[in-house]
Amino acid sequence: MSVPTPTSPESPGRSALTAFPVPDPASGPYALAAGPDGALWCTLVHAGAVARLAPDGQLATYALDSPSCGPSLITAGPDGALWFTRTQDHRIGRITTGGEASSYALPGPGGGPYGITAGPDGALWFTQMHTDRIGRITTDGEVREFPLPVAGAFPAMITAGEDGALWFTLNQAHAVGRITTDGNVTVHPLPTAQAAPVGICAGADGALWFTEIGAGRIGRITPRGEITGFPLADTACRPHAITAGPDGRLWFTEWGSGRIGCITLAGRTDSYPLDPPGSEPHGLAFGPDGALYVALEHGAITRLDVGRSGNG
Repeated sequence: MSVPTPTSPESPGRSALTAFPVPDPASGPYALAAGPDGALWCTLVHAGAVARLAPDGQLATYALDSPSCGPSLITAGPDGALWFTRTQDHRIGRITTGGEASSYALPGPGGGPYGITAGPDGALWFTQMHTDRIGRITTDGEVREFPLPVAGAFPAMITAGEDGALWFTLNQAHAVGRITTDGNVTVHPLPTAQAAPVGICAGADGALWFTEIGAGRIGRITPRGEITGFPLADTACRPHAITAGPDGRLWFTEWGSGRIGCITLAGRTDSYPLDPPGSEPHGLAFGPDGALYVALEHGAITRLDVGRSGNG
């Protein structure tokens, strides 16, 4: 694994970083999503709020109706709004690009909704960490839940695959799951012991790519269930979230090392330092400007010019 310097034209260095501090450093920037308005939207997990970073760098914060609701993962919805999970009060939140927030209660006991994504069926799909269920919510708030065939699996992040199904990680079952839009579930155990997968996204190759936070690896699974693993140079870096870049590379946060990593479709990896070191990066997303934005737990959103070096 190579660590490019700021002088490399294809790679982000510290000179390519721009930080946008949030008003309260303790608010805990957690996850990011690009909105239909050209802005980046960020959950503030410790403040019960959502932030909007405009293309001109202006940052606005919108308080939710409960400061302890724990907004976590966020995604752009099919209705032009942003949808997010409220892990601490068992609700799904929605915020318009104008900052008007609302939420929907989920049935049953607190399931700890966490991952969320827009599905191919026009609904939002989400994981429930504590009840081993996958949920589906329509844009008018109708909720349906699907139980998983494993107990204590701790479903984490979820994404839509090119095969028309939803794919999700099972952190404590050390597996990747697949659910069709009519609720059929398949579980694929991972070959790595204590993999503890978290982040997952669809790659440009039609496969699903995921992080193994427990093993310090990046995994790849095809729609047919064929699994490949790629060890990282620092197995203690604790890769967390992952997203596909416009150049075909997969980008991920190294929460344990305070760095950003990337991997090509051929399996070549790089790792880039953040500033300051030990920034504890969580979620990340590409903006409409082609730059990578990263939520830093210490209280900022950082923008990286990552360059374009192809898929090799």
